[in-house]
Amino acid sequence: MSSTPPTGQPAYVLHSRAYRETSALVDFLTPQGRLRAVLRSARGKAGTLARPFVALEVEFRGRGELKNVGRMESAGASNWLNGEALFSGLYLNELLIRLLPAEDPHPAVFEHYSATLLALAEGRPLEPLLRAFEWRLLDDLGYGFALGSDIEGNPVAPDGLYRLVVDAGLERVYLVQPGLFHGAELLAMAEADWSATGALAAAKRLMRQALAVHLGGRPLVSRELFRKP
Repeated sequence: MSSTPPTGQPAYVLHSRAYRETSALVDFLTPQGRLRAVLRSARGKAGTLARPFVALEVEFRGRGELKNVGRMESAGASNWLNGEALFSGLYLNELLIRLLPAEDPHPAVFEHYSATLLALAEGRPLEPLLRAFEWRLLDDLGYGFALGSDIEGNPVAPDGLYRLVVDAGLERVYLVQPGLFHGAELLAMAEADWSATGALAAAKRLMRQALAVHLGGRPLVSRELFRKP
């Protein structure tokens, strides 16, 4: 009785680093989640594929948490990113490494990541793409919250002021304090209406607040790239 040969699965490299003499330790994003695997002979042909933003088909071997790459092939055109689009791609990769549990399947995250890379490569506006990815990632991981209603279940009022209660949602407040959000901004975010005044800037603040607790207080290295001249 012959066994079925292992098959490859779609994957992207999130990060790789040298491992022992000629190998690399690689974090992959797949529909089955974030996987870590050893790539043997990383200085050879396979090593040239082990770079971010390249659509791959990878065969993983082993049952433990640290797997081995049995086969790795290109699965389509590479997404060539430059300048701020490149920094944005690295930011997405770091978010996934930091937030996505190992071997926890999130096929929707994989599909959205692939679509976002393509949009970045096409030169689409960065900020809406990043905000949409952050929101979808939080939601898929179970950390999402409503934008159109507050934690009491009341509709967000356009003229209201709200603060984010992490892991709960939006709370209406009546005293001005730092870090608040206007109801009109939240409603624009809910509709992805980035033409609304202040919506994109407010979305960036909101996502930073929502992500901070899940990042454990450690800053994202990739954010520093945007601050360099």
